[in-house]
Amino acid sequence: MLFKKIGFAIAFSPRAEAMLAETIRLKNLFGAELVLIHVGKHAEKEEQILGKLLEKHRLNLNQVTICWRQGNPSEEILDACREENIDLLVAGALQQEGLVQHYVGSIARRILRKANCSVLMLIHPSISPKPFDQIVVSADDHRTIHNTLTVACNLAMREKSKWLHVAREVKLFGLSMSSADQATEEEYSKLKNTLVETEIDTVQQLLSKINHDDLKINIKILAGKSGFETAQFAKRKQADLLVVPAPPRRLKLLDRIFPHDLEYIFADLPCNLLIVHAGSSGKEEDHA
Repeated sequence: MLFKKIGFAIAFSPRAEAMLAETIRLKNLFGAELVLIHVGKHAEKEEQILGKLLEKHRLNLNQVTICWRQGNPSEEILDACREENIDLLVAGALQQEGLVQHYVGSIARRILRKANCSVLMLIHPSISPKPFDQIVVSADDHRTIHNTLTVACNLAMREKSKWLHVAREVKLFGLSMSSADQATEEEYSKLKNTLVETEIDTVQQLLSKINHDDLKINIKILAGKSGFETAQFAKRKQADLLVVPAPPRRLKLLDRIFPHDLEYIFADLPCNLLIVHAGSSGKEEDHA
């Protein structure tokens, strides 16, 4: 099973019911256990509110695990995920007031960077949730690329998605092209096509090792700012979900000085975002 235990960081906000409905859909999709995590006040009133929300979606308090926590929100949520062995944490993304873009707040960023499980950020939750029809997955070189693609394929098959778009960014594409400054237009075009074909072949070899029966797959080679181009591609495809690997726990010095790949995505979420932790496919990854 891909996700055996799903956690939901619930806050009693206007979007609480929609977020819960989306989480329950995923629980049913994977046949997973559900753990609700609430950091804040815990009294009879809160239990009644939660009970009524669950009843509206054909669940009761005895069918879920509830973690009532007090303290720092991000730390308590992370602790609950570890203690409950949660595989997937569902949380809401915030919309910046006065702007059309979405952003991930400081609490969510800490969770995304430190969580020991996969994290799903939802930007437009619905009380009547629908499957993810258009999924974009990042296939950049990464030590967990096989894991990320496996999760994306597994999810797309379960959802019966219309398309799985596999996006691969070529970070040195521009540099490679600069070597062709003295080349003729024909030679330049040939070099470019060769580079693209090589990258497509790399993706196809990766996919050949992963079950993706009956999936309609579109491979797209992108060039430009890492992370930014994938987010823009997801926008153009009007994707329902963007799947990316989790960022490294310890960022390199340059990543601290300049934006990390995912910062472009965090700053302006193009759609729902699934950040895949290394162990989410159920297989051990090579951590070398």
